[in-house]
Amino acid sequence: MTGTGDSDGYTGPASLRLGDASFDVAADLRGRFEPIDGRYHWYGRLARHDDLTAALPRGRGTGVLTTPEGAAPCELSDPDPWHRYRVTGVARPPFPAGGPVAPDVRPGPAEGGAALRARAPVTVGGDDLPGHVTVAVVGAGFGGIGVGVALRQAGLTDFVIMERAGAVGGTWRDNTYPGCACDVPSHVYSYSFALNPGWSHSFSRQHEIWRYLEDVTDRYQVRGHVRFGAEVTGARWDEAAARWRLSTSRGPLTAGIMVVATGPLSEPSVPDIPGLDSFPGQVIHSARWKHGPSLAGQRVAVVGTGASAVQIVPEIQPQVNNLTLFQRTPAWVLPRRDRPISPARQRLYARVPPAQKLVRFGLYLSREATVGAFVRRPSLLRAAQRIALAHMSRSVTDPELRTKLTPHYVMGCKRILLSDDFYPALARPNVRVVASGLAKVDGPVLTAQDGTACEADAIIFATGFRVTDMPMARRILGAGGVSLADTWSEDMAALRGTVVSGFPNMCLVIGPNTGLGHNSMIHIIESQARYIRDYVQTVISMAGAAALDARPGAQQRWNADVRRRMARSVWLTGGCTSWYLSAPGRNPTIWPGSTLAFRRATRRLDPAEYEVRHAGART
Repeated sequence: MTGTGDSDGYTGPASLRLGDASFDVAADLRGRFEPIDGRYHWYGRLARHDDLTAALPRGRGTGVLTTPEGAAPCELSDPDPWHRYRVTGVARPPFPAGGPVAPDVRPGPAEGGAALRARAPVTVGGDDLPGHVTVAVVGAGFGGIGVGVALRQAGLTDFVIMERAGAVGGTWRDNTYPGCACDVPSHVYSYSFALNPGWSHSFSRQHEIWRYLEDVTDRYQVRGHVRFGAEVTGARWDEAAARWRLSTSRGPLTAGIMVVATGPLSEPSVPDIPGLDSFPGQVIHSARWKHGPSLAGQRVAVVGTGASAVQIVPEIQPQVNNLTLFQRTPAWVLPRRDRPISPARQRLYARVPPAQKLVRFGLYLSREATVGAFVRRPSLLRAAQRIALAHMSRSVTDPELRTKLTPHYVMGCKRILLSDDFYPALARPNVRVVASGLAKVDGPVLTAQDGTACEADAIIFATGFRVTDMPMARRILGAGGVSLADTWSEDMAALRGTVVSGFPNMCLVIGPNTGLGHNSMIHIIESQARYIRDYVQTVISMAGAAALDARPGAQQRWNADVRRRMARSVWLTGGCTSWYLSAPGRNPTIWPGSTLAFRRATRRLDPAEYEVRHAGART
C-alpha cells in the first residue's frame, strides 16, 4: 500500500514480538525517506488484537515487527477508539524500501564523522553465512557494531557479525522491562563518532538506545555484514590451518580471527531457589520480560535491589495489589535528576554539533574526576553517602524502613544506583521490604532467609547477569582443545582486557577488567575496537597463515599491575560482596583507572607482547 508522498508500504499478516511474547497481527504500513533528517520513516496501524491490548496496559511499548518481507524494531502507541495501535519505526522498515533507507555517515578527514552522503538501500543481513571470512564477530550490540564500524573505517570489509536474535541491540534489545533506561547520561552514552542530537531526556530510555544502535548500523553500512538468527554454538581453534572453526545455528564457517562481543550483560542470572519449580504463578526475569499477562491487582514479589529493580518497582507499584521486595543488601541510591531535553535544544545540537560536543565533554570530565575516589581514596565518597542518606530521608519517614534501606558498606563497593522514585515507591502502603534474600518457595508461599514469609502471584527476578561465568566461555576451545571456561576456572584474566593467552587470533570486547564504575562503557568499547582493528591489520600483514597469541608472561605482568592498582580500591576495601567479584575474591570485572589510561594502554598493539603461530607450527 502507498499513500500521498509515500513510495513504499505493506498490507497483510505480520508477527509482533514484545519481549518473550509474540502476537499474530494484521498490519497496514507505509513509509518514505525524509531528506530533512536523512532517515527513512515508516508507520501505520495494527488491527485490533485483544491480547495485545492486555499486554500494553499503558498503551505504549517497543517490539519487533516481522512481515514476510523483513523485520524491524518498532514503537507502539496511541491506540484509537477501536484499539488499533499506531506503529512507527526509523531507519529500516519491515518491507522493501524503494528509496534510501538511511544516509551513509563516514568520518571525513576534518569533520570527524559529520559528513553525510546518500547511499543505496542496505541489505537486511539475511544472506547465508560465507564459508570463510577474515574476521567473525559474535554479537551485534554496542561492542559488535563498534568493531564493525572500526573495521569498515580501515577499509576492512571481509567480516561477518553473527547475532543470535532477529535484530541488533544486545542488552538494549533484550531488556524491555517497565521503566528500562540508562543510568549514564545520554550525551556520553553514544559513540564519539555518531552523536545523537535527538535524545529526549538526560538519561535515555531503552527504546531510544535500541533505535540509536539500529540507526548507526545503517548509517555506517554495517547491516550488510550482520547475519541474524546465527547463534554460535561452538568455536574451535584449528592449529593446523591457523583459523577458527565455528558452528552456528545457521551452519558452519571458518574465520582467521574471531571477535567475541557477546558482552557480560547477555545471560540472565537466576538464583537456584529450592522449590521454585513448584510456584504456580508467573516467574519473570527482568532481562526476559513477559509483556503478556498483566500484573495489575496481583501480589508480586521482586527479588533483588540492583539497577533493574530500582526502575521496575516504581513502575509496577501503582498497579499491583501488594509488592514484597526481597533485599539481601541495600544499595546506595543517589538522585537521578532526569530532565526532558527540549525540542529547541535538540535542534541546536543538530544544527550546531560543537554545542553538543561541549556538553558531552563536560559530562565526561565530571564523571572522570571521580575515578580517584573509587580507585585510591574511597574515603572521599563519604560526601556522596551523605547526599544519598538525605535523599532517602526526604522520601522515607518510617525509622524501621529507613534502617532496612541504609547500607553498611562504603559507597561504590557495589554499583551506585540513580533514582528519584524508588524510595517514594517503597514508602507506599502496598509495599513491604524484607531485609533478607529469598530462601525457598513452597507453592505460592515465599520464605526469606530470616523466616519471613509471604504469598505471591508473580515473582520478578531482578538478579542481573552471569558476569564472571559467561556460558559462551564453555563453547570456545583454544590451543590444545582447552575451553575458555577451564582456562578461567580459577579466575578471569586477559591481556589488556582484550586477548587471552592460549587462544590465538581471538579478541574480546568488554573482557576481564574493562568494566567501569564511574563513566560510560562506550569509551572503553571504542578503545578496544581500535585495538582490535590494529590487531586484525597486524595479522593480515603477516605472510602466510599465521596467528598472534598473547605471551603468558605479558598477560601475567598486565594482570599483576591491575591487581596492584585494585588493592586500595573501594571494590576490595569497601566491605561488601558484589557481582564484581569472582569466587577467589578478586575483582576481574572493573578497570581500576581512568578511561584515558585505558585508551593509552590500548592505543596500539605491542608486538613484543605476542608470539606468532604459523599454521601447524609455533615460533
